[in-house]
Formats: sequence, C-alpha cells, structure tokens
Amino acid sequence: MFGLEPQLLLLLLLCLVAACAFEFVNGFHDTANAVATVIYTNTLRPWVAVVWSAFWNFIGVFSGGIAVAMGIVYLLPVESLVDQNVYHGVAMVGALILAAIIWNVGTWYYGIPASSSHALIGSILGVGIAFSLLPGSQSAVNWGKAGETGLALLIGPLFGFSLTIVLMFILRRFVRNKAIFKEPHKRKPPPLWIRLILIATCTLVSFFHGSNDGQKGVGLIMLILIGIVPTYFALNEDLNPLDMRESLTRVEQVMSKVDPTELSAADQRNLLEINAQTAALDEIFAGKTDVKQLPQQDRFRIRKAILLLNGRAKKLMASNKLSLSSADREQYEKSITNMRTFTDYAPWWVLLMVSTSLGVGTMIGWQRIVKTIGERIGKEHLTYAQGASSELVAAVMIGASTAYGLPSSTTHVLSSAIAGSMVANRGIKNLNPQMVRNIAMAWVLTLPVTMFLSGGLFLLFRALMG
Repeated sequence: MFGLEPQLLLLLLLCLVAACAFEFVNGFHDTANAVATVIYTNTLRPWVAVVWSAFWNFIGVFSGGIAVAMGIVYLLPVESLVDQNVYHGVAMVGALILAAIIWNVGTWYYGIPASSSHALIGSILGVGIAFSLLPGSQSAVNWGKAGETGLALLIGPLFGFSLTIVLMFILRRFVRNKAIFKEPHKRKPPPLWIRLILIATCTLVSFFHGSNDGQKGVGLIMLILIGIVPTYFALNEDLNPLDMRESLTRVEQVMSKVDPTELSAADQRNLLEINAQTAALDEIFAGKTDVKQLPQQDRFRIRKAILLLNGRAKKLMASNKLSLSSADREQYEKSITNMRTFTDYAPWWVLLMVSTSLGVGTMIGWQRIVKTIGERIGKEHLTYAQGASSELVAAVMIGASTAYGLPSSTTHVLSSAIAGSMVANRGIKNLNPQMVRNIAMAWVLTLPVTMFLSGGLFLLFRALMG
C-alpha cells in the first residue's frame, strides 16, 4: 500500500488513528459547549441533545469546505520539512498530534473548557519552531498565516463577550415575557417558542462547530498524508496535472510583462524565484501528452513549485512598484486560483473519517464540560435568555469565521458569550472568579505548553528515528 515498508505503513495507520482520536476528543471536549444550554434549560433530554448535536456536527464537516483545513496545512509548510527520510515526516505528525491530545484530555479531565483549536495550532507551531532549531534548517513556520490565525482566535472571544451583552440588553428592552430571564424549572421544559429558539441555536452551533473544527481535523490528516506519503497525496488524484498547463502559460504571460528595473531588490528576487518555479513546471510537463507519462515522484515537485510560485507572486503583486493593468492582475488571480485547486483538496474518505470521529466523540464524555458551562462560569443557573443569546452569538461568530476560511475556537467564543450574559444579568460580580481564573489560565497556557510539548516530542522522535 502506497509502496511503503510494513513498519512505515503501520506508523501511517497509527498516525491516522491518532488524528481520529484527536477529533474524537474534540467532539466531547468542544461540542459540550453546544449542548450545555439545551440541557441546563430542560429544552432537550441529555441523550437527545448529544445525538442531535453529533448529527449536525457530522453534516457540518461535509458542508464546511476546506478553506480552514488548508489554513491549518499552510501554518506548517510541509514542503520545507519533507525530505528523503519518511521517518522525519512521521516524527512531525506524531509529535503534534500527541501534544494536542495530551493537553485536550488533561483539561477535559479537570472540566476546564480549553480550546482544541489552540492546542492543535500550538502543536503545529511548536514542531515548526523545533525544526528551525535543527542545524542547517530555515524557518518552518508560516508566520503570516500564524498571525492571521492568532488574530482571529483573539477577536472571537472579545466579540462573543461584547455582542452577548448587547443582545441581552435588547432582549430585556423588547421582550415583555420576563420568564425567559428566570432560572428554568428543574423538571419542566420551557415554553414552546423558547424551546424552539434554543434547539435552533444548539443546531447552529453544532453545525458550525463541525464546519470549522471539523476542518481542522481534515487539515491535520492532510498534513499526515502529505508528510508521510507525499508522492500520493501531494496533488488531487481526481484532477489531471497536465490540465494546469494553460493556467501556467497565462501566469508566465503576466510575469513576462513585469519590468524588473522598476522593482526593489526584494521584489526582483521574488520575480526570479517565480520564473524559476514556472520553468521547473515547464520542465516537468515538457513532452507529456498523457498523465501516465508523469512519474509519481514528480507530483510532489509540482505541488512544491505551485506553492512557492503562489507565495512569491502574492508578495510581488502586493508591491506598490509593480505596474500591471487590472486585466493582467485578474488573469493572474484566476490562473493561480485554478492551479491551487490541484493542491488544496481533501479526499472524501478523509471527510468521512473526521465527521464520524467528531460525531461519535460528541456523544461520549460531554458531562464534565457541560457542568462547567451550565453552572460554574457564573454564580447563578443559566437562564433561557442567557442560553439562547450566548449560542446565537457563538453560531454567528463561528459561521463568519468559516466563511472567511479562518479557524475559530468554539470553546472560547461560547464561554466568553456565557460570561457576557452573566455580566449583562447582574454585572461583573455575577461571574465565578475561581472558574473564570481557571478558564483564563487554560487559555493563556494552551499555546506555550503545546508548543513546548510538541517541539520537544518532535526533536525526541526525530533523534530516535534517525
């Protein structure tokens, strides 16, 4: 299978199982946020809520696209890490998965709503930084993408907290039925209209959690496949690489119109690199009339050339010294977008693995986090209005992040939203200071701890595997 030695095939399977385990843990760690409000307001029975949430998580993975998944993949330019020693790829993916799982399970055990997104991203960055420390290695972290991701994860909770306070104010101003602001009856379900709203918000959070967090699992598995079996998964198997030649020609035509004398020294270097990558692709495609004539090992060379070409061209296009017409710029964008369809993909079976793991995980082990969300963030029991407003804001924030291809932390956004609802009810004194401190500590520690843990494991595994 994939032309791998038996021991490498076993390691590949172990890494895939570990990735599914991460999504499984993510299911009961993060999705508890989605069901907490409907359970604590007696809107749905616990077993109905978790099965319903699991179903919509499953659907969300298949409906979310792959923009967030590719954002995860490109945090760690695997093209710079993969070499002739496949065991190095195993060390990379094994370290980052194990570090993320250790942190997730630890915080779940203590009932602390820590972010699976932060754990995975911290683990990826840790591996990249550790690789950069090896002799003769260059930076292996896409810091531009990392900054963009970090900003998205920081803004989400702030907006969640603020928007929930605003929404609670609006509800108090315009909703005359004050029953929604009182503690739910211990055995009776809420009025029908409130019940429908709470079910709808639970559904939306579950769906968008699948579409966003599920994509992170997809990106993780693609990192595994590209890192360990690059010749088979570097390009989309459903597309013929020879079909990108027309787009390549259009990119070359646009680049030929660039006057190097107008550019800065850095832009001139980017232009030289662009021409080098287009020339490399021309060399690979030369004389080929059938995809069968394309050697399997050239697929990874094509991937690497496309991504290097895209990265350098993006920097060049942003230069204020570049004089190209709008038509030329539009032609370049369309061409490079078409070429990226060959590298930015995920097989259907990867989506199925992730969605199943996430869905099953949702139905197991959710009680610890649910109790924290429902009872411990504030000093009072969650009300109908707090549950509905918190989940509505969380669903909107996570959905918007998915639409823009940015990762979002369901845990951070919803925990912040519930904290905002507690503050809106009786002010800042209504928060439980000890639990808020524990959650904040987990938020602050997640990135550095997972970075340190994954980086250390990567260096250890790489040394052991030679």
